[in-house]
Amino acid sequence: MDILLVDGYNMIGAWQELKALREEDLDKARLLLIDKMAEYQAYRRRRVIVVFDAYEVRGLENRHEQYKVEVIFTKENETADQCIERLIKELKNVKTKVFVATSDYTEQRMIFAQGGAFRMSARELEIEIQNIQKEIKQDIKIHQQKKIRSKIPLNDHVLQVFERWRRGNK
Repeated sequence: MDILLVDGYNMIGAWQELKALREEDLDKARLLLIDKMAEYQAYRRRRVIVVFDAYEVRGLENRHEQYKVEVIFTKENETADQCIERLIKELKNVKTKVFVATSDYTEQRMIFAQGGAFRMSARELEIEIQNIQKEIKQDIKIHQQKKIRSKIPLNDHVLQVFERWRRGNK
């Protein structure tokens, strides 16, 4: 299974919707990012890990799962970049592709230098999520249209014709 590592605060700082929300409430911005990543994960079938800096917080690394998205607050004195670099080494194997979404140029260079992870910019991920949301809306619309069509009652004559066709009689 492919894996997407996301630098959480980079995405919040790079996406206008999240950036504006961050000004009001950082927790809400984080939750919205995780919601978007959960939708992305379900649609793309990639394991998603969102990493948030917690280097100023004393204590151990905090990991939990939310909406099937793995959320990591880094351990004390560890930046998100350092955590992502460590995760790339831990998660990379022959059968797994690791993608990293960040807007941090230094981190992007590290990804290429390590050779084994694919870079995805904050803007590329944002566009991909917007396209996924459009596809989901379109799928829902098509599904609803099919439900409406299936509820249209057919008269007895039409049903008899369909039954003859099904049996191979004309």
